[in-house]
Amino acid sequence: MSGYGERRRSQAERDAITVEIGYALFSAAFAAAVLFGAVAGPALLFELPPPVQKLSLRTGLALAPLVFLVRVVSVLVRFRRDAQPSQPGRTSPDS
Repeated sequence: MSGYGERRRSQAERDAITVEIGYALFSAAFAAAVLFGAVAGPALLFELPPPVQKLSLRTGLALAPLVFLVRVVSVLVRFRRDAQPSQPGRTSPDS
């Protein structure tokens, strides 16, 4: 069942998409973990006043998923934009 304007992707294109999704997920998890460690880490390592400790943990728990989502979306949008040729079928000037 092929819709209008669809074409079958080659194995290389499917592999590139799979690698890009893996990269997006891995780099997003890493960025979220680093952010959580930076924000909530002091509350977990040191004895802080209870309000500061609670605020730090809640801020880390709120920001980490947000950073994860933003990173995944930005990587995949950039990949999709770079994957489309600017002028299909055109050769370089003066060729």
